[in-house]
Amino acid sequence: MLEDVPDTHAVTNQVPPLEGYDVFLADEPLTEAVSRFAADWAVDELSRLGTLAGSAEAIGWGVDANRYLPELRTHDRYGHRIDEVRYIPAYHELMRTAVEAGLQGAPWQDERPGAHVRRAAGLIVWSQVDGGHTCPISMTYAAIPALRADEEIAAEWAPPLAARAYDPVLRPVADKPGAIAGMAMTEKQGGSDVRANTTVAVPDGAGGWLLTGHKWFCSAPMSDVFLMLAQVAGGSDGGGLTCFVVPKVLPDGTRNRIRIQRLKDKLGNRSNASSEIELDGAAARALGPLGRGVATIVEMVMATRLDCILGSAAMMRAAVAQASHHAAYRRTFGRELIDWPLMRNVLADLAVESEAATLLGIRLAAAVDAGEDDFRRLATAVSKYHVCKTAPPVVVEALECLGGNGYAEDSGMPRIYREAPLNSIWEGSGNVNSLDVLRAIVRAPQSLEAVAAEIDAAAGADSRLDAAITRWRSGLGSADEYSSRRLAESTAMLLQGALLVRYGHPAVADAFCASRLAGDWGVSFGTLPAGADVAAIVERARPKLG
Repeated sequence: MLEDVPDTHAVTNQVPPLEGYDVFLADEPLTEAVSRFAADWAVDELSRLGTLAGSAEAIGWGVDANRYLPELRTHDRYGHRIDEVRYIPAYHELMRTAVEAGLQGAPWQDERPGAHVRRAAGLIVWSQVDGGHTCPISMTYAAIPALRADEEIAAEWAPPLAARAYDPVLRPVADKPGAIAGMAMTEKQGGSDVRANTTVAVPDGAGGWLLTGHKWFCSAPMSDVFLMLAQVAGGSDGGGLTCFVVPKVLPDGTRNRIRIQRLKDKLGNRSNASSEIELDGAAARALGPLGRGVATIVEMVMATRLDCILGSAAMMRAAVAQASHHAAYRRTFGRELIDWPLMRNVLADLAVESEAATLLGIRLAAAVDAGEDDFRRLATAVSKYHVCKTAPPVVVEALECLGGNGYAEDSGMPRIYREAPLNSIWEGSGNVNSLDVLRAIVRAPQSLEAVAAEIDAAAGADSRLDAAITRWRSGLGSADEYSSRRLAESTAMLLQGALLVRYGHPAVADAFCASRLAGDWGVSFGTLPAGADVAAIVERARPKLG
């Protein structure tokens, strides 16, 4: 009989979309860290941002901004050189939301305790919608402390960069309610070796400079101002690699001679228009002493490295949220995936890594609030190395939790997968950060003392942590270039372990110390030792709808 034929189009045992929830309040480790580090005054604002981040509308903005990519327009219809990148409206909505939330620079003008913690939490929340647009947001945040090397330049640029007003129209900064900053240091022959840069700067005869050269990576070329490095020929005032402030539009309204050659065709981060640019006598102003470009730019690098950590923490959180949400609704062999012991082991292991990254990132933001420069110097380098290295395998394992559905584009997991390796490359690859760790220990021993004090604050609370601290101290004297990755990794994990023991959930701290510090762990996720309270860890990590 026809009525006995099954309806093959009936949809059953499919997971509801993870939307319509508050991304911030659903993240217990993040909400606890915000309160712990003096930003509980910002909970309502962060919740509003989290509700938008978890809405179908905002999720759609992120999808569209990566589907309909930025387009380069070098000339207008009449043949005039314009060097513009066109974005779809969804990209501008992402940017507008980030700027109005103060993620691009507001904490530099906010004297409330925890202002940078609030901003860091907001970045973790909003980055989960789309990571690409947060590149110019991050560079704007990072440019402000660097600009303080020159009071006059800072007075001109810092207020619009910190303003919660998004204005994508190209015009002089004096006519804009808000501005965005970019950075262009890398050249094709040098990469991370910026001292090999060949871009040259010559005086313009009126107190300014003209830059000529090529930049291999210039992200967000529609920014209002860029920080760049160029070589100055030696003279009475010295010379060498110098930092310059280069506006997109000159005070008279004309376009600066920054030629966009092409947009990069990248693995991920596709909503962000990374480009190659040619400087054809571009007008610039020197920032900081001539020949001290690297020293001048270091504050910007420190801040962008922090955002690499926060961005990786955001990706881990997004991946864990998707995986645990899927497992809570998908039934296999008679029960939900989340109820199977092996799946719980996998999810708990991922959640431990995610929580450790979140707590460490927020602690670093708190160090900005507190002016803990010595701590930041070393802690940022080791954290940038370790957290950004950990994000890709976390995302891969989380994607697998969704099975074949996770490999399909409409699950959102492939976009996170493509994005995951980026932060380990940006602002210094793994080797660069590891070598920076060695330099910090040698040239700024006070930074090692500050990190050691943070770790020692948890001493005596867990024997496995204590044993790891002893091993770490015994190896400091023999650290060299060959072993610098081990040093960076062990230092970062000790920081995470110490923070979890002091502030984290007891089940998460116990699992971390047993696996990461005591070595009772396999070579892939899902290998937590027997006795770990995986049920509590997974329940803590799983986002709840409604």
